[in-house]
Amino acid sequence: IRSYLDEQGFLEVETPILQPLPGGATARPFVTHHHYLDRDLYLRIAPELYLKRLLVGGLERVYEIGKNFRNEGVSTQHNPEFTSLEAYQAYVDYQAVMELAEELIEACVLALGQGLRVQYQGRELDFSRPWRRVQLLELVSQASGVDVEAPLPELLRSLERKGILVPEHLRAGPKGKVIEHLLETVAQPQLWQPTFVLDYPLDISPLAKRKRGRPDLVERFELYIGGMEIANAFSELNDPDEQRERFLAQQRLRSLGDQEAHQLDEEFLRDLEQGMPPAAGIGFGLDRLVMVLTDSPSIREVIAFPLVGERT
Repeated sequence: IRSYLDEQGFLEVETPILQPLPGGATARPFVTHHHYLDRDLYLRIAPELYLKRLLVGGLERVYEIGKNFRNEGVSTQHNPEFTSLEAYQAYVDYQAVMELAEELIEACVLALGQGLRVQYQGRELDFSRPWRRVQLLELVSQASGVDVEAPLPELLRSLERKGILVPEHLRAGPKGKVIEHLLETVAQPQLWQPTFVLDYPLDISPLAKRKRGRPDLVERFELYIGGMEIANAFSELNDPDEQRERFLAQQRLRSLGDQEAHQLDEEFLRDLEQGMPPAAGIGFGLDRLVMVLTDSPSIREVIAFPLVGERT
């Protein structure tokens, strides 16, 4: 990974793990306390906002490999701390980052010395390019058998008729949360071969740029391999006024009890006001990628000291 990115002119950097505000993802953080400063700090859920601030500072291609921490469930695909790669490039959009993802993972697969077809859990994965690209709304509509572009009340009634359960805490919206739930429950298990799922609802993508021609969507994709999400990427929102409105919308969700909603980050907004170039970024879950490349059924197989307990 480092060899590929270095050859492409990216600069490896380090950004804070202890952060005054958690940002860059929608996730529940871990909180700690700095006794000398007498203030709470958070273990980062993502390095994204700091890496984008480096774009503001004039660096055009940056990446960081390091630990993220998310205070959420433990499973065969989730560990509370995990290794991520995040890379950001100025003057490109999410289409260019799709190509980066293909080339980077292809280099990893070829490094195994087995060609572009590998076995994962008894099934073949073919990494020959180009990989499949599918619109999120089209994918979820086909998998669920309902029109996911219908208004939320109608969508919920259609799902009930199909016998597809939606958790009570999602039923009040925003609708993007319901679509995301359908992706994870009815569509994701079918995404075995490398697949880019494109163009997500704006209401669940607070840091992404609106899709040209579809202002209710954003230019975002997630990459799925072996039925797992491996990467998340988007064209970066660089309008500080719109970013503030997105943060405020997230604050309203927090006030309704959504502990994963993004917090308002005034320092990041201040830096956006200085001017961030058009850019795109991507984050990879490297532990999951290693699972695929080593034919491992659980994330605990590729972490030396995974967190385990009675509930796992």
